[in-house]
Amino acid sequence: MHNVTGINAKRRILLFDFILAIVLLVFDQFTKYLAILRLKGAKPFVIIPNVLEFDYLENRGSAFGMLQNQKIFLLCVGFIFVTAICFLLLRIPTEKKFRWLHLLFTLIVAGGIGNMIDRFRFDYVVDFISFVLIHFPVFNVADCYIVIGTFLMFCLFLFYYKDDELDFLSFKRK
Repeated sequence: MHNVTGINAKRRILLFDFILAIVLLVFDQFTKYLAILRLKGAKPFVIIPNVLEFDYLENRGSAFGMLQNQKIFLLCVGFIFVTAICFLLLRIPTEKKFRWLHLLFTLIVAGGIGNMIDRFRFDYVVDFISFVLIHFPVFNVADCYIVIGTFLMFCLFLFYYKDDELDFLSFKRK
């Protein structure tokens, strides 16, 4: 009976992860649609003068514009990356302590898929958020998911989880 309860809990958590990823993905794609519709070919839309603006950019590379025009390579790396994170999602224990990890992995997956969709559809990723104050590279909502999810996951691994609690990440057989 306990095993069935554990399987049902795992299914509920994974269903939540899936629904959350879809919602995040739809939001990302909607913001990019609006960027194409409202910003492409237009002057930047200033949110906070000299600090933040929406400015349309077609990024044909990866983070910070590296690997320009390497669509197939970037799609393959993205697919491997998203597949690995999904595999880890399946391995995360169902205890409440690991719910944050589910959330952060889901954020990262949604961001990765969001940018892969762009790359597949357009041959580039639609970027539009620009911090002009520090001349930071233009980015998008999917990039926010990936960066926030990765940073917070790093913090969890560093300060919250103990080494033995992360045994599920190991590929060694018990």
